Amino acid sequence: MSAASRLAATFDAGTMAELNAQLVGGDPLSFPGYMTKLTAQREKTGMPEAVVTAEGQIGGIRAVVCVLDCAFFMGSMGTAVGEKIALAVEHAQQHRLPLIIFSASGGARMQEGILSLMQMAKTSAAIAAFQDAGGLYISVLTHPTTGGVAASFASLGDIMLAEPDALIGFAGPRVIEQTIGQKLPEGFQRSEFQQAHGFIDQIVPREAMKPTLIQLLKLHGYGVNDA
Repeated sequence: MSAASRLAATFDAGTMAELNAQLVGGDPLSFPGYMTKLTAQREKTGMPEAVVTAEGQIGGIRAVVCVLDCAFFMGSMGTAVGEKIALAVEHAQQHRLPLIIFSASGGARMQEGILSLMQMAKTSAAIAAFQDAGGLYISVLTHPTTGGVAASFASLGDIMLAEPDALIGFAGPRVIEQTIGQKLPEGFQRSEFQQAHGFIDQIVPREAMKPTLIQLLKLHGYGVNDA
């Protein structure tokens, strides 16, 4: 599901305002061929980066939403992605808005090396500050949510939701099987497995996602004084 489609399905029509739309990353390590690939990705997807962040209304309730898009470099997290997410979290904290992040990623972006891995700490610190200030963070894990994204902000939600049958984990099952030399349990790292082992609070089909988010926001006191 594209970021544009996800945002359209989440926000009330006509309420979305994108945040930091033109923030893009460069080629900090002069990685061979990276800029050519970035340009191709931008032309192909019409997106400047792998995440879109925005403020809008969900059932009349103001919220900040971030959506990673697998069509852009498998939703990988580079410096620009980490920065946009951190800025969105800070915006939510400043305006006392709930935060919802839809994750879909292959992990950190190898072409940006350690600068990409640093985004794990930066986004996690921003989330921690937001939660310490009393903010509500709902993390929605979609297929796939792996690598550095799974090991950082995607796993830090106050409420953890997931779509059915989504692959969720740091390393993929094939890599784990090759590493440990053992066959993994059926459904390992899928949403249902993660819920059964306490990592996911609820599995929510796409058609039920917006009503579920509205219900959760209202249960936590958002929107009750807007009428």
